[in-house]
Amino acid sequence: MARSLVSFLLPCFRTSLVTPLIFGLLLQPPLTQLSIVTQPNIVLLMADDLGIGDVGCYGNDTIRTPNIDRLAKEGVRLTQHIAAAPLCTPSRAAFLTGRYPLRSGMDAINNYRVIFWNGGSGGLPPNETTFAKILQQQGYSTGLIGKWHLGVNCESRNDHCHHPLNHGFDYFYGMPFTLISDCQPTETPEMDRAFRRKLWLSTQMIGLVTLTAALGRLTGLISVGCKTLACLAGFSFLFFVSWYSSYGFVRYWNCIMMRNHEVTEQPMVTDRTTSFILRESISFIERNKQKPFLLFLSFLHSHTPLITTEKFVGRSRHGLYGDNVEEMDWMVGQVLDAIDKEGLKNTTLIYFASDHGGWLERQEGKRQLGGWNGIYRGGKAMGGWEGGIRVPGIFRWPGVLPAGTVIDEPTSLMDIYPTVVHLAGGALPQDRVIDGRDLMPLLQGTVDHSEHKFLFHYCGIHLHAVRWHQKDSGAIWKAHYVTPVFHPPGAGACYDRGFCPCFGEGVTHHDPPLLFDLSRDPSEAKPLSADTEPLFDIVIRKIGRAIEEHHRTLTPVPEQLSMYNIMWKPWLQPCCGTFPICWCDKEGENKLANL
Repeated sequence: MARSLVSFLLPCFRTSLVTPLIFGLLLQPPLTQLSIVTQPNIVLLMADDLGIGDVGCYGNDTIRTPNIDRLAKEGVRLTQHIAAAPLCTPSRAAFLTGRYPLRSGMDAINNYRVIFWNGGSGGLPPNETTFAKILQQQGYSTGLIGKWHLGVNCESRNDHCHHPLNHGFDYFYGMPFTLISDCQPTETPEMDRAFRRKLWLSTQMIGLVTLTAALGRLTGLISVGCKTLACLAGFSFLFFVSWYSSYGFVRYWNCIMMRNHEVTEQPMVTDRTTSFILRESISFIERNKQKPFLLFLSFLHSHTPLITTEKFVGRSRHGLYGDNVEEMDWMVGQVLDAIDKEGLKNTTLIYFASDHGGWLERQEGKRQLGGWNGIYRGGKAMGGWEGGIRVPGIFRWPGVLPAGTVIDEPTSLMDIYPTVVHLAGGALPQDRVIDGRDLMPLLQGTVDHSEHKFLFHYCGIHLHAVRWHQKDSGAIWKAHYVTPVFHPPGAGACYDRGFCPCFGEGVTHHDPPLLFDLSRDPSEAKPLSADTEPLFDIVIRKIGRAIEEHHRTLTPVPEQLSMYNIMWKPWLQPCCGTFPICWCDKEGENKLANL
């Protein structure tokens, strides 16, 4: 067609200078078309508890991750990609909303810093606007496959106020909760036993008081108590199911799979979970290839109990954890192959990250079951140390993002929010603070520096550290105001607790704060002082003023992770049978029906 157009126009031009110009313009391959693609497909791949040191392109040589490494080779790799929280629930809330989790009430004031039960009432508030909701409004098909861990119900078993379908996703298949060892019958239960004891004792007290009041009313000895025997029955029922859940039945409450609003497996059959998640992800791509789509593939890998299919067990040089990571990398490759097969490679932005750092304390005997955070100090649950919050961050979009690029600028998981909203042609909410920044100028190389000047590192609602990117000098200062007390001393983790705490006797407060220059000391091994760093006082004052300004942007919101909201409530428990006898295997039933 271009050649026939040239033949038509050629007689119109008489100068030897214009003719070659027209030929060049009309015969040039359409290389620039990719740079103006609007509404690309967006595939977000998020690992669970993966350490930055677990991936080949970030320095690992004992775990094979060729597909993730290929993404980095064909795209952009970030070396200072930071989670907004060091635990699953608050980090994922920040990722989906582009806001520090305490702005939505999704960070804890107590030691229970994540959603604890599918039957709890806390979760991502309905008034939060996720990027999925904005993309949905822009005409995208939106799907979440895998882990959610941001709550289910508020007031009744079926209100689904926190459910993914209430937060902008058209389709959901996966775990509304998260993997725990209770999900594997052969594993030692993981749920907090002290928490269970408190729950059991509290319901015993309620039952005793209720029984006394009811008997008193019936005998006429006292004038207060339940109005009807139904109330007594209700409290007795609460006592029963609390006891029931506290002694071995957590798997039936928390280890479930859902498709949209329907519970499909209760409890989940872990041997087939990986294949089902992969099947659903590829199916979503195939179903929606004709229009823009957002796929958030939220892996259950590499969270313990490290559910790994038999063909990957024993394949790595890093034990079961390495096997699990290598299986996840294979899943990434299968998704990439599906995108290529449908001819979507050049119109799809792919992003890979982890929700936070690896879990150092997760061990079984001498066997390490958690991740590795490379040269960075600390790990999961630690709000300040780099090992808990510095994560892999990789983008690929052929023809739009330069291949093989490495960017050493502070960026955040919260940045995904404005980035994908911008690419979809949407607008950011104007009625709330958005802490993320659009990454496209940085990724494309049109700017040299990240828009982030300060990043605030919380542990629960407690500010532990602050990062300041002094762009004119290249320094990246980090001040620690609170750090966990490691046990044993010098171990780099809290092996006596299983998690490092955010407050109380398990932390140390620093005045003046510990100061590091991450550009020179990324391992945070040598704290600076006024004697060793001439700019010490200036840097501390600058960061102090930034904290004051940041605090002025915070407003009180309901605490989604309060003790009341994380308590298990039987009337909120998702159930695919007649409560409390909740059991089903609809995937197995469908398989039998198709034979």
